[in-house]
Amino acid sequence: MLKEKIHEFIEKIKAIEGVTACALVSRDGIMLGNSMNPEFNEPWFAAMSATLFASAESASGIIKEAAPEQVILISKEGSIAVIGAGEKLLLVAVLKGKPEISPAVAALEGLAQEIGGSF
Repeated sequence: MLKEKIHEFIEKIKAIEGVTACALVSRDGIMLGNSMNPEFNEPWFAAMSATLFASAESASGIIKEAAPEQVILISKEGSIAVIGAGEKLLLVAVLKGKPEISPAVAALEGLAQEIGGSF
């Protein structure tokens, strides 16, 4: 019954426009289900997704900010969103393209390029 419920959620996530692959991962890094290419390393991906989210939570705590609800990795070709799904789970989605970003982030990206070119 649990496997069926996980499968249902994976199908719902995959149905979202822009999602190319997805996974449900426990917050301690265990893969529960996914729609990824069968050739990828499931345990490693699950562990790294959980580590990424936990690291963001720790960084937020250090600066006395609220824990993140999501962490998004943005590359030139796409994005990966790691989103808290309750106290025990993370939803991980591979997205086509870049998600819409705020003007502040766009300004920071430009400044980062300037800084990178200065050193």
